[in-house]
Amino acid sequence: MVEPPPRANDPVPATSASSIISVPVEIDRALIAQAIERAMPRQLWRIDRPGTRCVQPKRVKLFGKQIKVTPPIDCHIIGEVTRGPIRLRGNGRDLIADIPIHAQVSARDVAGLLKGETATGDAMAHARIQLGIDDQWRPHGTLKLSYDWTQTPGIDFLGQRITFADKVDRKIAPVVRDLERQLPRELAKVDLRSKIERLWRAAFTSLSLNDHDPPVWMRITPQRFLFDGYGNSGAQLRFRLGIEALTETVVGDRPVDPQPTGLPPPARAPINDALHFFLPVRADYAQLEPVILRALHKRAVRPFDLPKLGPIIARFDKLTAYGTTGNRIAVGVTLAARPASGKVGDTHGTVWLTARPVNQPNSALVHFEDLQVTGTSDGIGGDILIALAGSPAFSSVIAGALSQNFTHDLEELKGKIRRAIGDRKTPHFRIRTNLDSTEIGQISAHGQGLYLPVRATGRASIRYAGGPL
Repeated sequence: MVEPPPRANDPVPATSASSIISVPVEIDRALIAQAIERAMPRQLWRIDRPGTRCVQPKRVKLFGKQIKVTPPIDCHIIGEVTRGPIRLRGNGRDLIADIPIHAQVSARDVAGLLKGETATGDAMAHARIQLGIDDQWRPHGTLKLSYDWTQTPGIDFLGQRITFADKVDRKIAPVVRDLERQLPRELAKVDLRSKIERLWRAAFTSLSLNDHDPPVWMRITPQRFLFDGYGNSGAQLRFRLGIEALTETVVGDRPVDPQPTGLPPPARAPINDALHFFLPVRADYAQLEPVILRALHKRAVRPFDLPKLGPIIARFDKLTAYGTTGNRIAVGVTLAARPASGKVGDTHGTVWLTARPVNQPNSALVHFEDLQVTGTSDGIGGDILIALAGSPAFSSVIAGALSQNFTHDLEELKGKIRRAIGDRKTPHFRIRTNLDSTEIGQISAHGQGLYLPVRATGRASIRYAGGPL
């Protein structure tokens, strides 16, 4: 009696790839505006200029000399320059803070000739803010200020225009410098780093890609945290961040989550949102057995034409399939066979076929290599059974049944993958993935079943959904 081939118990090996998971962090721009509001004083500066020559004397020429007709008027200029509420808007990658400036001045003279004349002027300052992140994930900003007066502040008196806008440049410069010093401290109150740390810790996890048949998990181990600047999205300021991670695809029980490491400094790099993973299509041997047996029954309605033996009529009674050593499949068939001539009766026995299943690149069409056949029989016609099992006609039926099985599964594969990984929620995060392409790998036989690995490429993002962590 021929011993059946040994059973394999090897699991499907985990596969790994380097992936980038987009992790956009959004902050309400109003928070940045509030930070600027706190950092920039309402009163920008005061004007207090005693002894200012406000009106030059009028002169007439008399006997060749310039004679004063009216005396010069020295005045005391007082007032203040204030700002109004700040409006923050996005412009590409920059933030623009529109800062309304209001100046109000009055002129009083010592001699009492000026009657408390006052003047106002308004300007709109535009602060172009460029944010950055230091190695500790603290945001900082640089400012470039421009402004334009809608009404130049000054006093109309005795046909003269006395303006004060020339003082603005040197007065506003220290305000801008002080704002640049204050802004990082105010931006720190946004607490970007704590958000980043929560995302970093949460990314050390295992995500379910497929619930059953087979259960598939993606184990994520972050390696780097990438920063690629920021942009404006509606009323939000979106920091473009990404986690570069080792993504392992594990078939079977949920793997243990990786141990989180400390938050690394930001790595400046573009974020291409590239997610790579493997989602194997499994064919369970117990499910394959009736599929293959039905295919053999269908084929048995006509004789098998064997070299040197001629047409052979076969009847297939029982079939067993499992994985054996060397990534091979073992198929045991209990059958009866006889020559179509009828000169010899049925030979009963069991034949074992072992072979390595293979497929063409990116194809579900299966065929066998390195075919080996053994068997036992109850009569002298045992060679018929061995010849039948070793014939291309016999093995092609089995290969065809496997191909049909996988082709059917692959018809629904993209939809299956999209449903499996498309949009998942955790208590604090939403994980969203988009599938771009799939590629069929090389079939292999393992103890748990036949596996046709599918390499998928897409994009993934994680968004914080709120709630305490």
